[in-house]
Amino acid sequence: MIDFNVPFDTFTEWFDKAKDSELNDPNAMNLATCTPDGKPSSRMVLLKDFDERGFVFYTNLESRKGNELAENQHVALNFHWKSLRKQVRVEGVAEPVSDEEADTYYQSRARGSRIGAWASEQSRPMEGMFILERRVAEFTAKFNIGDIPRPDHWSGFRVVPQTIEFWSDGTFRLHERIVYHRNGDKWTTEKLFP
Repeated sequence: MIDFNVPFDTFTEWFDKAKDSELNDPNAMNLATCTPDGKPSSRMVLLKDFDERGFVFYTNLESRKGNELAENQHVALNFHWKSLRKQVRVEGVAEPVSDEEADTYYQSRARGSRIGAWASEQSRPMEGMFILERRVAEFTAKFNIGDIPRPDHWSGFRVVPQTIEFWSDGTFRLHERIVYHRNGDKWTTEKLFP
């Protein structure tokens, strides 16, 4: 058995290097969900926090991904850091973060981003940008200079990993692949052919 924190120690090391070497959004990750009829659905989201419990992102719960997660919590993540020639794949279950966590993160966001969470009817059809601009103006006026509370339809998820795979590029396809499998509060590990 591997100590529980080992894959997160490795992720932290790689992520810290990515923050130094990636030009844009080293915290970008592909989030793959499933539609209700079992078709894959993926998009890029931003990692906002992580620890030994999992990987956290935030979204509009009424968005396409929010609706898909309400139906099926099994997800996959993929971090690809081209500058490092490394990637990390995660498979697990997306669990809602606590209201306290969501409130704390929401209040840390820029005021315009908090207004945007109210104004955007994410993933729904929009006739034109003027509709979104009008909604932003309406919510800016509504909240004026006061506090902007977190909307009920906006929160976060923690992806609790069941597997984490670390991939490092090698010459002549001699890539290194190490997979960690959760086994209760411990991890087992295996190497895979590239």
